[in-house]
Amino acid sequence: HNFPEGLVTFVAALDDPNAGAVLAISIGIHNIPEGLCVSLPIYYATGNRWKAFRWGCFAGISEPIAALLGWVVLARAMTDTAFAVSFGLVSGLMLMISFKELIPTAYRYDPEDSVVTTSIVVGMAITALSLMLKA
Repeated sequence: HNFPEGLVTFVAALDDPNAGAVLAISIGIHNIPEGLCVSLPIYYATGNRWKAFRWGCFAGISEPIAALLGWVVLARAMTDTAFAVSFGLVSGLMLMISFKELIPTAYRYDPEDSVVTTSIVVGMAITALSLMLKA
């Protein structure tokens, strides 16, 4: 899911540099616990800090690569239609990753559903509130 995040950050920055900066900062903050989620199991499984660090970096490097790829492919051809299609494709990618991978995995690790459904609903509510605050 990091690749679509990098692409959407680039596309947002093309349209509005302030929005792109805010999005980059928020995704950067989100990447801290994500990097820990990648690195800590590797560290505890191997005891090797550098190996854990390298895998954490490898997991996160796809975002700047996607932004660079977006610049190469889209920078000169970005029209309102291309902008809308890009956001639609990235949104679809993120939804598919969420519905086919993240949510089923969460339920697999919480078979009694003690937190997953509540967390999904709270996440949707926070997203809806943030959209209302922007408008």
